[in-house]
Amino acid sequence: MILEYKSRKFKKQCEDPQKAQLEYGKAIGTKLTQRVGELKAATCLLDIKCIPSARLHRLKGRRADEYAVDLVHPFRLIFKPILQENGDIDELESISIVRIEEVIDYHGKQKS
Repeated sequence: MILEYKSRKFKKQCEDPQKAQLEYGKAIGTKLTQRVGELKAATCLLDIKCIPSARLHRLKGRRADEYAVDLVHPFRLIFKPILQENGDIDELESISIVRIEEVIDYHGKQKS
């Protein structure tokens, strides 16, 4: 898959294990770089759906155009699909570009 990021600084935090661990702690930083590696290696979001521990899920409400994968509970990695022509947000096999937005604790503690 093709990955885009909300900023260059955030890209470095997501891709560099040392920077990820420094910013988010060892457990979350390690899982973050693992999940980013899985996204890079995938051909589409359907590949990520096949990783049970990632628990890929579409968000709801004001974030209905985003997906998330689990990091270390309760933290999630949030990203938006960049849809190709005739793409559908519900067709995982058609999503091959995502924009990584943030690492967040759904219970209120934002980390990026």
